[in-house]
Amino acid sequence: MTMTRHDGRELPSSEITSESLWLNRRSFIAAAGVLGAGLVGARAVAANESRAALLGTLAGGPSSQGQDALGKPYGLQPNDRPTPWEDVTGYNNFYEFGTGKDDPKENSQEFVAKPWTVKVEGLVGKPGNYQLEDFLKPSKMEDRIYRMRCVEAWSMVIPWRGIPLADVIKRAQPTAGANFVEFTTLLDPKRMPGQRYPVLDWPYNEGLRLDEALHPLTLLVTGVYGKDLPNQNGAPLRLVVPWKYGFKGIKSIVRIRLTSTMPPTAWNEAIPNEYGFYANVNPAVDHPRWSQASERRIGEFRRRPTLPFNGYADEVASLYSGMDLRRNY
Repeated sequence: MTMTRHDGRELPSSEITSESLWLNRRSFIAAAGVLGAGLVGARAVAANESRAALLGTLAGGPSSQGQDALGKPYGLQPNDRPTPWEDVTGYNNFYEFGTGKDDPKENSQEFVAKPWTVKVEGLVGKPGNYQLEDFLKPSKMEDRIYRMRCVEAWSMVIPWRGIPLADVIKRAQPTAGANFVEFTTLLDPKRMPGQRYPVLDWPYNEGLRLDEALHPLTLLVTGVYGKDLPNQNGAPLRLVVPWKYGFKGIKSIVRIRLTSTMPPTAWNEAIPNEYGFYANVNPAVDHPRWSQASERRIGEFRRRPTLPFNGYADEVASLYSGMDLRRNY
């Protein structure tokens, strides 16, 4: 397993924390406290304790390369720590398994995500139906820690494992006129009991503009905390776009289709005045039911200010140059 920067430079495997350390939060924090001092120096540790802890643990020791690779490109802030496994896997929105936060974990226990087929179609030179293993095989798996912001004004910091979506799109060879990418979730009410109720117009659909899909931070995710995705988190394949609200992260993907026109998306179709197509995290534009100016990090009591583009403005703001982000929400 390798870990890479968004510009393609790799960190050697010797510098990546073992899986057992990932999964032992107490060891994670303890080791981070020791290694962080070597990483950024005493003054920086005092000012940025949790960021140093995170970088020190993942980089495996004092390494400016580790700080560069895992700091600014991944949007981490001075007081960001990975959200505990129990919360990442136990507090979810996945309406295919119910509308409560604990419903997905409870109602997806019998869901079997193997075998799994992903269809790539539309305006591509190489369409096809792929078994998940064949779909993933040409790409190198990467571990990335991203901030995740829900439109409901709560947030997490999550260590994902996956492949760049750009790999898949480039292999499919987009043809002239391809401007958008549409994603579709499995439709199977027997296996996904939430689909038995008309909460949304099933199956769940989402979409990105092609340049958003090709951005190096956009990830097709197969795992969390070094393990395969649990059912409640979108097994076996989901989308993560860290500068957008969480509902853009469609789960249990079975189809990827390139189109010339903006595709319909589930929440925009259901409540268009509340959910836009772009869904970029924007503290200046409130949802009718939730202020977006601040957020509650799961596991914390105090609210924190929400950052434009969820802290990834340096990487992605140029995608929206000249756009009115109040109108194109």
